[in-house]
Amino acid sequence: MKVFKWFLGIFLILLIVFPFYWVIISSFKPADQILQSDLWPKTWTLEHYRELLSTTSYKQNLLNSLFVSVATTVVTVMIVIPASYAMYRMNFVGRKFLFKLILATYILPGILLLVPIYQLMSSFNLVDTLWSLVIMNVTFAAPFAVWLMRGFFDTVPKALDEAASLDGAGPMRILFQIILPLIKPGIATVAIYAFLVSWTEFTFASVLITSDEYKTLPVGLHAIMGQYTVRWGSTTAGAVLTLLPVVIFFAFVGKFFVKGLTSGAVK
Repeated sequence: MKVFKWFLGIFLILLIVFPFYWVIISSFKPADQILQSDLWPKTWTLEHYRELLSTTSYKQNLLNSLFVSVATTVVTVMIVIPASYAMYRMNFVGRKFLFKLILATYILPGILLLVPIYQLMSSFNLVDTLWSLVIMNVTFAAPFAVWLMRGFFDTVPKALDEAASLDGAGPMRILFQIILPLIKPGIATVAIYAFLVSWTEFTFASVLITSDEYKTLPVGLHAIMGQYTVRWGSTTAGAVLTLLPVVIFFAFVGKFFVKGLTSGAVK
């Protein structure tokens, strides 16, 4: 049984790791070797990376994605912190219903909202602007992030709030001086989640953005692939460069994300 578990574990690891390995190795292969079955390049080349950075709009797409992702992260954290505090530390009429309504936002697939959202953005002259993507990413990331923060707020005893109230502290002072220092992992979790959501979002970015100047990385990589032919070299090189910042970022703060998922999943 133990041998079977080891075999199953190794198989699953290879199943997950191999696609990433193939993409990384292929980005260094000459164009005529990419589709061959060799697991190791016969010759190495950086031509795909030079071609990607010199002949495509990858650098502009990268800047657009960074702006959208950072703005989404900042706005989401600014919204989620006070919303979570009100949801889990204050009593008001309809609080339980509002909590259920937050989770209900994920019942319908987001793609069903494409047409009304496009019309709404058009009425505010936000079509073909990066702020339209920020608004959409925050809209979809914030509800889940509020639910995610429940586990962190539950770890902070309400007796601390009551003691601070007796000393004359108001709600905002309690939030910023007492609760926030104790839920820093939760804030980091929300930031990571919001960043990843906006970094990989494709559907709304491909509809709300119409000009090449404002395309983000997922849309830009899709354009590199072409309609009838796939430029495998540039595509794999772009995938590696796009994945690298996320891997580095997650390597440093990923433990907070995992802790947030497990803590927020239970009451």
